[in-house]
Amino acid sequence: MIKQFCFLILGLASLGSQAQERYSFSLEEAITFALDSNYTAINARRDIAKAIKQKWETTASGLPQINAEIGYQNQLKQPVSLLPAGAFDNRQSVVNTVEEYFDIESTSSPVPPDGFIPVVFGTQQSVNATATLTQLIFDGSYLVGLQAARAFLDFSENANEKTQLEVRKGVINAYGSVLLSEELLKIFSNNKMAVEKNLFETRKIFENGLTEEEDVEQLEITLLDLEISIQNTERTLAIAKQMFNVALGIDVAANTQLTDNLDRLTQENIELSFMSNALNIDQNVDYKIAYNLTEQRSLEMKLEKSRALPSLNAFLNYGTQANNDDFTFLDSDQRWFQSSILGVNMSIPIFSSGMRNAKTQRAKIALDQAETQLEETAQNIQLQYDSAKSNYTFSIDRYQNAKKNLNLAERIENKNQIKFGEGIATSFELRQAQLQLYTAQQQYFQSMLDLINSKAELETVLNTPQLRN
Repeated sequence: MIKQFCFLILGLASLGSQAQERYSFSLEEAITFALDSNYTAINARRDIAKAIKQKWETTASGLPQINAEIGYQNQLKQPVSLLPAGAFDNRQSVVNTVEEYFDIESTSSPVPPDGFIPVVFGTQQSVNATATLTQLIFDGSYLVGLQAARAFLDFSENANEKTQLEVRKGVINAYGSVLLSEELLKIFSNNKMAVEKNLFETRKIFENGLTEEEDVEQLEITLLDLEISIQNTERTLAIAKQMFNVALGIDVAANTQLTDNLDRLTQENIELSFMSNALNIDQNVDYKIAYNLTEQRSLEMKLEKSRALPSLNAFLNYGTQANNDDFTFLDSDQRWFQSSILGVNMSIPIFSSGMRNAKTQRAKIALDQAETQLEETAQNIQLQYDSAKSNYTFSIDRYQNAKKNLNLAERIENKNQIKFGEGIATSFELRQAQLQLYTAQQQYFQSMLDLINSKAELETVLNTPQLRN
């Protein structure tokens, strides 16, 4: 019993460890993982798979098609046809025989020479089976459809490339946000410990009557502000980790650990030579998507023009049929009659009251709009590139300036700490120096994240690195 209990405890512990899966990522590992597992990236790859199937669907529509039909009919009440009575010498005898054979309601009066004899043709039950082979020989819209399917596949691939770039940028932002919150939490905690030490010492001095109560109150205000900042940063860190998990495509509550640190990532992303990379507009994914739209509009215009061309189709039909008044179609001696037809159909559009021309002109206008949008996209991409390059340069300068400001703020705060301890500086002056230091610390770490994100934005515009599969 003791052994079984121990095994049960171990089994439950094993299940618990599996349920709470742990992840550990460097930034590059996180990007690689997200490109494979991010929810949007998964659906983008499915869009490519759909486009491939659609391409084959379009291609197959012009290949041989075979369809079969099987039909069974039971005429519960067969239709009656009328034959001229004058065609028969002994018409009354014929009428009586027909009425008796086909169970037709008899007439009491004799049939005049110019009258009609009711007759039922065919059998009551029938079965037929037909197979038809059709083959498209020529259709202008089919040729355009093949080109459109290829263009749609290109669009899906470019959309997937854009998704990958956006996923990469989103992971970098989420990764940096987690690191920023972790760094701020460390700084606030260290600042809180330092203020608590100062507050403890100042209270002792105040209790001995060697300082004013305001000095204690100023430090208490600072401590309360730090406690609020710590609580807020803890909540922000929890949300940032959840956002990071969503960006990676894993459970929002999963336990993730980041192995990179903010300072190392910042140093790796300071690359002034990167700004010398020229913008190749043809490689920008937004431009390629806009060009896909232009292709689509051009094909739509070709499609409308192709509707004025004739279409040619061939078909081969083969069928068999059996008839009987009773259901004997499964008997071996049932007689079946075969038939077969080979034919060609040509459809020639002649006159549409200007409808085809109006559709073609409308497609031409849509093409002109797409070309204008393509030019606008090119200009916007150039503007986006110049803006991203400017922001990247500014983020580097801002980071270097924030680093200098932090060093100065630390020196000023340290001097005021010494002066306050010696009674030279007031508690208000110490608080001002501390607040200045806390602001410089936050600006310093925020400038790191801004630098990393601005580099990612510039890389996205340049499509660097190439992420297209």
